[in-house]
Amino acid sequence: MTKNVRVRFAPSPTGPLHIGGVRTALFNYLFAKKHHGTFVLRIEDTDRSRYVKGAENYIVESLNWCGIPFDEGPGKNEKFGPYRQSARKELYKQYADALIASGHAYYAFDTPESLDAHRKDHESKGKTFIYNWHNRLKLVNSLTLSPKETQDRLEAREHYVVRFKSPKNKTLTLKDLIRGDIKIDSNILDDKILFKSDGMPTYHLANVVDDHFMEITHVIRGEEWLPSLALHYLLYDAFSWDVPHFAHLPLILKPTGKGKLSKRDGDKLNFPVFPIEWEDPKTHEVSRGYKEDGYFSEAVVNFLAFLGWNPGTEQEIFSLEELVEAFDLKRVNKAGARFDPDKIKWFNHHYMQQQSNAVLAESFKSQYDVLNDIDINYIALVVGLVKERATFISDFWDLSFYFFQAPKQYDEKAVKKAFKEDTPGVMTQLLDLISAIDEYTSKNLQITIKSWITSNEMGFGKIMMPLRLALVGALQGPDVFEIMFLIGKTETVSRIKTMINKLK
Repeated sequence: MTKNVRVRFAPSPTGPLHIGGVRTALFNYLFAKKHHGTFVLRIEDTDRSRYVKGAENYIVESLNWCGIPFDEGPGKNEKFGPYRQSARKELYKQYADALIASGHAYYAFDTPESLDAHRKDHESKGKTFIYNWHNRLKLVNSLTLSPKETQDRLEAREHYVVRFKSPKNKTLTLKDLIRGDIKIDSNILDDKILFKSDGMPTYHLANVVDDHFMEITHVIRGEEWLPSLALHYLLYDAFSWDVPHFAHLPLILKPTGKGKLSKRDGDKLNFPVFPIEWEDPKTHEVSRGYKEDGYFSEAVVNFLAFLGWNPGTEQEIFSLEELVEAFDLKRVNKAGARFDPDKIKWFNHHYMQQQSNAVLAESFKSQYDVLNDIDINYIALVVGLVKERATFISDFWDLSFYFFQAPKQYDEKAVKKAFKEDTPGVMTQLLDLISAIDEYTSKNLQITIKSWITSNEMGFGKIMMPLRLALVGALQGPDVFEIMFLIGKTETVSRIKTMINKLK
């Protein structure tokens, strides 16, 4: 690539950042880093009616949590600032005027009521109303009004919009790095609005002007912007500017594979669709985030990378550095990617196993007051025994509570299976054996107790099942001898005695 690669992620601050937006940001980040380029954050806040307080900070915090911070943007390396579109209004006005002067755009004074009447008239005839070359010379605009009439309306501060004058009878060839060449008949294009009399541009004009002046080389964005590609090409041509490379990412689909993933799908199937928790500033409704639900950011990023991209190998686990190295837009799919809530749990389980027991223990302890007075090293030993069966840190308590407190009740099915008529007698014998052991280690406990069972010609289940029941309260958990060792001889003896007394 001859130019320095510059990509941008350009969200609107209208609410929380959807996981689909995070995937778009991630692919931009990976592409930029792969080519030693720059990842730009631009805030597209021209629609002030939909602006939500706190949304911009939320976007930045989300990117930081995911480990994909922007290189250049609001408040950071502002080489081409400002990076909020609301602060660039004069620039857009200047280029809207330039398009009018060159004949590529025009003022339109049609009222919403008159346009609505035209739509209804077309519908009554089984047609679709499109504002373009078919009818623009029959409508109220600077193409049909005299220059003086147009100027008089502008000076009278009549409401207007600036529309792009889409060409007639042209075949446009649009290039997309994912989808290849796309041919469009210009006759089907409408004359899109570029600028409004309130001084604010629409997405189309602001987007193209900003990408040009921020020297964006590659526009990597969602498939929903594909219908805008023809207009954006035409705008670049009208300004005589170089066209950046475009790549439109596939949609993220519902778990069923049908339709675009929405917050409603997450609510219905009990999974988040936002990276971090969001509280609506007006309603105070709280929406769950992957961070607060106990997911590791590495797991979320690894999962998102595979939504629409694959490395061409069997490898599924990638660090961020490995993703940067492997990422290639040529391996991004055209078809939509199905969101699988179970798969992201699979990734999280894997990253759980990679975490140090000490780090996990600190997080575990911070979530449960009952662990406040317990030594962190002991908690780390427990975590090491149970984390293989955990997907989230919040799973640890149910998997390990018996390391910190004696069971208060016993699972009924386990009692029927493990506790027989002669169980109190053999467990009393086991108590005597345990009490006599001096070298109280898991290894010595295993050798001594198994040898005793064998020499007395008893079945292992006859002893080991009620022993586990006494320690855990159920027939679950890691190695029994590890449990005995960690809780200590005194506690082990106490739990066996308690079970005998409660169940005999």
